[in-house]
Amino acid sequence: MNKNIQIGHFTQKDWSIISEIYKEGIETGIATFETRLPTWEQWDASHFASCRIKAILKNSIIGWAALAPVSKREVYKGVAEVSIYITSKYRRLGIGALLLSQLISESEQAGFWTLQAGVFSINKASIALHKSLGFREIGYREKIATLNTVWYDNTILERRSKIII
Repeated sequence: MNKNIQIGHFTQKDWSIISEIYKEGIETGIATFETRLPTWEQWDASHFASCRIKAILKNSIIGWAALAPVSKREVYKGVAEVSIYITSKYRRLGIGALLLSQLISESEQAGFWTLQAGVFSINKASIALHKSLGFREIGYREKIATLNTVWYDNTILERRSKIII
């Protein structure tokens, strides 16, 4: 992994680049069921304000990760869903592990005790990434949704904090 990669927090001013990386993920057909980019306002309203991180190489954002609530109920305030996207030029170089490791650390500092991920079951690289950082497979949702008229299964993974008990 490149030691010149910096991790920082992103804000609305980074949205044009963050959304382009998200669009690349949409275009893979195995990263999300979304088919259109949300506006900043839509995306911002559906994600926690904390734990929004970006990977930077040579002054360019090359990946990002963030957390979204799994429920609005108070009892689930410490449970979040992970989103992580890497620009195509830098996939399979360890950027995802760097981002997810940082996201785990920051999530625990912010009081999250469980992180979960719903990953297309055919996205073996993402499943392996999550498992390599302590996520465990807890099941799958069979034909949970369609994308371009094709039904897909989602593998459900979770990571329980060992710090927040």
